[in-house]
Amino acid sequence: MSELRTALPEIKTEILPGPKAKAIIERRKEAMPGAIKCNYPIVINRGEGAMVEDVDGNIFLDWVGGVGVLNAGYSQPEMIQAVKDQSEKYFHAMMNIMTHENYITLAEMMNEFMPVRGEKKKTMFANSGAEADENAVKIAKSYTKRPNIIVFSGAFHGRTALTMAMTSKKAYAYGMGPMPDGVYRAEFPYLYRAPKGFTEEEAIDYYVKRLEAVFEECSAPDYVAAIVVEPVQGEGGFVPAPIEWVKAVRGICDKYGILLVADEVQSGWGRSGKMFVSDYWKEAGCAPDIIATAKSIAAGMPLSAVTARAEIMDGVTPGTIGGTFCGNAVACASAIETIKFIKKNDLCARALEIGKKVEAFYKGLAEKYPVVGDVRGIGAMMGTEFVKDLKTKEPYPELVTKLVQTTARKGLIIESAGTYNNVVRFLCPLVVTDEQLEAGFKIMEESLKECLES
Repeated sequence: MSELRTALPEIKTEILPGPKAKAIIERRKEAMPGAIKCNYPIVINRGEGAMVEDVDGNIFLDWVGGVGVLNAGYSQPEMIQAVKDQSEKYFHAMMNIMTHENYITLAEMMNEFMPVRGEKKKTMFANSGAEADENAVKIAKSYTKRPNIIVFSGAFHGRTALTMAMTSKKAYAYGMGPMPDGVYRAEFPYLYRAPKGFTEEEAIDYYVKRLEAVFEECSAPDYVAAIVVEPVQGEGGFVPAPIEWVKAVRGICDKYGILLVADEVQSGWGRSGKMFVSDYWKEAGCAPDIIATAKSIAAGMPLSAVTARAEIMDGVTPGTIGGTFCGNAVACASAIETIKFIKKNDLCARALEIGKKVEAFYKGLAEKYPVVGDVRGIGAMMGTEFVKDLKTKEPYPELVTKLVQTTARKGLIIESAGTYNNVVRFLCPLVVTDEQLEAGFKIMEESLKECLES
């Protein structure tokens, strides 16, 4: 085992970025679009576990994990070997031309445990989360023969033309209109910011009614193919969908013949304490019809998937889904080993352990610093919302922006989220050690104190 895998954060250069990193970042500015933003002073040299070493030898603890891509951590030997073995046979075989076995093996594995409705399931692969979401919508439309979908406030589903329309935050779509038609939006149950004075039960009832209002205001239910939900909103601020609300949505879908699609691109693959948040839904009797997933599916190789019961998949018009690189052989090889790794190392149980530690840490901060408004999440997908005033809940994005910059200088990588950019998200690789977690907590509290005093 390499020493980086068990290392602690350590900044060795006088300033960040260090000299080698600075030179590469300058090249970046000249070579690629500035619209692909990056505000971190880090150029990676190698990564192991939850740790990153940059080109100047600085060591960082990563609480972002490629925004949910690295649940199994950086550079696991099992996945490296699988990629090597496959690459020595062939890189690519397009499934429309010839069958490669990795695609079939991975689909068979996923069909065994994906928590969608139905006994017999089928899975297709694509390359990114946005492609998975877009294909899930195409599948729902083709099966139901209906044109419209419903999405939610706070949602993020991608940056393609359709998924930009599905995404709530229009900063991701500025100047890109007009957006595709047939995408309608309801209010997501953001309980921390529910109407003042509502109990949780009253708030859920309110949000259910706001969803039903879409049928009167935007599209009759007979024209709605799918309702697309993130079980825990990602860019929206790590807001979990309350299970009683999900039950109500499932009931609405059943009443009108609408398919329920779970976008588990960011929340899947052990992050929640189960393989998917939809596993909790299934236990509560409200499993989705379709699951779209990506990010941690292949430990960093580009791959995504859509799973549904066979009836739905077999109802899709031939030729309307698929693509050149969908289900690439090397990516599938990595995904097969990633699933084995998650199960062998019980990363679901580890996610629950990590989540408890993170929740306790942030709730401890809330007792000391009156800027922590809410701590929420499922498993090790935790969000902490910072506010200027606990009563008014006025967002505090300036503080979070300073926190991101300050923690990075001390060796901890964090990222903001939320409609108001005032949430710190936690997506640390699930292979992080307890000692590394504690080191991160120390840096986080030191940085918060420094930011509040400056």
